[in-house]
Amino acid sequence: MKILVIKPSSLGDVVHALPFLKAVRDSFPESRVDWVISRNLKKILEDNPLINRLITIDKDSWKKPGRLPQTLSELYSLRKLIRADSYDIVVDLQGLLRSGLIAFFTPAALKVGFEDAREGSRFFYDKRVRVDEASHAVDKCLEVARALGARAGTPGFPLHIDGDASARVKRLLGDTDGYVVIVPSARWPSKRWPAGYFASLIRRIPLRCVISGSGGDRETAQKITDALPPGNITDLCGKTGLKELTALVGGARAVVTNDTGSMHIAAALDVPLVALFGPTDPVKTGPYRWQENNRLRVIRAGVSCSPCRRRTCSELACMTGISVDRVFEALKEYL
Repeated sequence: MKILVIKPSSLGDVVHALPFLKAVRDSFPESRVDWVISRNLKKILEDNPLINRLITIDKDSWKKPGRLPQTLSELYSLRKLIRADSYDIVVDLQGLLRSGLIAFFTPAALKVGFEDAREGSRFFYDKRVRVDEASHAVDKCLEVARALGARAGTPGFPLHIDGDASARVKRLLGDTDGYVVIVPSARWPSKRWPAGYFASLIRRIPLRCVISGSGGDRETAQKITDALPPGNITDLCGKTGLKELTALVGGARAVVTNDTGSMHIAAALDVPLVALFGPTDPVKTGPYRWQENNRLRVIRAGVSCSPCRRRTCSELACMTGISVDRVFEALKEYL
C-alpha cells in the first residue's frame, strides 16, 4: 500500500503529525509512506526511517504574485511527479486550499482529510474525518489514522536525531557539564516573553544557557546578552539548522521557550520543558498531554483576555504577567 501524506508546515504541526506516521507504519509495516513537506522544513524529516521519500515544495514563494510563472511551473512539475506514483491513499493533514489541490492532483483511490478543513479543501476528499474542535492537534491526526484502519494506541513521536548533527552541536558547545536551551523568540510578537525577563531568568540558572533561534532572532538574543555580564552563555541564533536544533534540544537538561516549534521538539523528545503561553491555547496547541506529564510545564498569566490568538497587542499582559520567579520555580528541579 502506497500512502502520500500532505503536511508541509509549520514546524510544530509537522511534529504533531509524527504519531500519525508511527501509527500507520506500525499497523501497516509493509506500506510505503511518502510525505509532502515545505522545503525549509525538510531537514526535520530527512533520514527518518519511517518515511520512504520526501517531496519538497516551496510553498512560501507560491504566495508571491511576481513568481506566478515559476509557481505554475512548479505546480505542473509537482502534479507530474505525484501522478507518476500510483498512490492508494492520499492523506491531507494540513487542510488548506493548497494542500487540498495537491490531494486533488493525486490519482489515488482514496483521498482523506478533515471534515472541518478550511478554504474549501474538504471538497477534494473522498473521506472526511470528523474531529473534536477542542482536541489537541496530535489527537486530530490520530483520528485520521484510525479512519484508515490503523491501531492508534499510545502516541509515539518518531523524531530522528542525526549523529552528524549531534557531533556538530558538540563542537559548537565545547566541553559542558549540562546546559539549558533558551528560546526567546516566536513568530508572533504577541507570543514573546520580554527579553529582559529572559535575562533575569538566566542570571539565576547555574548551568550554561544556550540561546537558540534563527538568524532573524539575533537582535532579541543580543538584547539578552547585553543585559548580562560575560559568562556561561552561548548564542547559537542562526548557527543551527533543524537537524542541529533537534540534537541541541535532545541533549539539554531543560528547555525554556515561548510557544514555538522548538517547544514541540522538546516535548516529542521528552526533555524537561517550561513553556510560556499568552495569546494561544495550550490545550489545543501546547506540549502534547502536558497536563499529565510533570516534565512538561505550561505557565500562563491567567489574564481574562487570553487566549485571544492576536498576533500583536499593545499591552501584552498575558506575557508580561508571567513572572521570572514562577518560571524559575518550574525550572529549578531540573538544574
